Amino acid sequence: MPQPDSVPLADVVEYLQRRLQPDRFKDYEGAVNGLQFENNGRVSRIAAAVDGTPVVVGMALEARCDLLLVHHGMFWRPMTPWTGHRADLIRRLVQGNLAVYSQHLPLDGHLELGNAAGLARALGFRRYKPFFARHEAFIGVQVTLPRPMPRDELGQRLATALGRPPVVLPGGARECRRIGICTGGAGAEMAQARSEGVDTFITGEGPHWTYAMAEDLEMNVFYGGHYATETFGVRSIAEEISRRFGLPWEFLDHPTGL
Repeated sequence: MPQPDSVPLADVVEYLQRRLQPDRFKDYEGAVNGLQFENNGRVSRIAAAVDGTPVVVGMALEARCDLLLVHHGMFWRPMTPWTGHRADLIRRLVQGNLAVYSQHLPLDGHLELGNAAGLARALGFRRYKPFFARHEAFIGVQVTLPRPMPRDELGQRLATALGRPPVVLPGGARECRRIGICTGGAGAEMAQARSEGVDTFITGEGPHWTYAMAEDLEMNVFYGGHYATETFGVRSIAEEISRRFGLPWEFLDHPTGL
C-alpha cells in the first residue's frame, strides 16, 4: 500500500483525542492536553519525543517532521510575554511548519498506549489493571504475579527495559508479588501506592526522604528515571498514527539523565 504524501492535521488530532480521551483526566493547570501549536494543516512526517523543548523542536525540524508528539508539552505556566527565547521558539515553529501535540496524564494511564502499560509490557507483564487513582481516573497500572519474583530479578528486568540501572529503595521483602507502576515523578506519593495494595512501586524519581518512607511502609521502590520511564507512550501513539495514516515516524531521543 503506497504511503500518502500527507494527511490533514485535523484528522490526526481528532483520532488522537478520541483514542486518549483527555477530558477524563484532571491534569495540572498548564498541561494543555491536545494540539498546542498548529502548522499549515497537513502532516507528512511525525516525530515523537518526551519533552517539547526548544532543543527537541530543533531536532524535529532537522528531521524534516511537521508534527511533534510529546508527553511534556510547551505550556506549564503563563507564557507571556512572547519575547526572547519564547519568541525564537514561535518563529522556529512557524518557519519550520511544525505542529506540536501533547498529552500528559492521559498518556501516563492509557491501558494500551500509556507509559505505565508500555513499561509493564517491557518488563514482560501482559496482564495488568488500572492503578494509582487521580481525580477519578487512573494514571498507572498494577500487576499481580502468579508467583513471587525476587527483587533483584525485577531490578535487572527494569535495567534492561530502561537501558539504565534503577535506584532501589529496599524497604520491603526480598520477593515482589503485587507491583504498581506510575511513571514520572510519583515517588513522594508512594503512600498512596501502598494504600492501593502493592508491595512494590516502580516510578521515575522521588525526593531523598522517600528512602525512609519506603522503610516505614515496608515497601520496595524502584526509581527508573523520570525521562526513561516516560518514553513508552509517545512511541506507542506515533507508531499507531503511522499505521493508521501511513506516515513515517521517528523517536527523538534527548535524555535528561533524570
